[in-house]
Amino acid sequence: MKRIKLPAHLAIIMDGNGRWARRRFRPRAYGHKMGVQNMFKVCTHAFRLGVRIVTVFALSTENLYRPKAEVEELFRLFRLYFSERKERMLEMNVKINVIGDITVFPEDIRAAILQMMEETKDRTEGLFNICLNYGARQEIVRAVNLAVSQGRYVDDASFSQLLQTGGIPDPDLIIRTGGELRLSNFLLYQSAYAELYFSYKMWPAFSKRDLEKAFENYSLRDRRFGKVREG
Repeated sequence: MKRIKLPAHLAIIMDGNGRWARRRFRPRAYGHKMGVQNMFKVCTHAFRLGVRIVTVFALSTENLYRPKAEVEELFRLFRLYFSERKERMLEMNVKINVIGDITVFPEDIRAAILQMMEETKDRTEGLFNICLNYGARQEIVRAVNLAVSQGRYVDDASFSQLLQTGGIPDPDLIIRTGGELRLSNFLLYQSAYAELYFSYKMWPAFSKRDLEKAFENYSLRDRRFGKVREG
């Protein structure tokens, strides 16, 4: 790949697993399985290219209202990769951080997630944020209520620290696959100046080369953050 400008923080809305599976006359669960496998492949490639932080939208708060069988399959995948086959997660060699409300998950999954975060907390090669049962509006309301309960007046910097991403730089680039052109309650506060890139490919079909194309497109963006360049 030719030399390009990389985002320091890449965020991905991994959309289209179920539709990808249905087009192949397979159950939605198969799409989620292949989507997780592709997550490891694409995100590992991003880290190897030099991206420092990758955040993926793996499960929204709304996803928990899907049919029970589909939710149970998602829980099975969480058990698989946070516990039974956690070496796949560990071999990424980065710090694993889960963002979202995991209190609604079964106890064994919660314990496995916390154990994964503990085992990788001292890694400095990169940061991999996995958003599970996450919603940006809920995150913002929680932060507001926290500030009110503490009797605090906040500005942008101090409010950012109250978010679940407190201390983590905002994303530079957000990629969404699956053809939908919206953020869907993902990192709404943090994405104020993020560059957006949409792909019509379903997530399981989004390749390492597709990621590189997104980076090439990002390299062409003139990021002025509301300012005007002189000359």
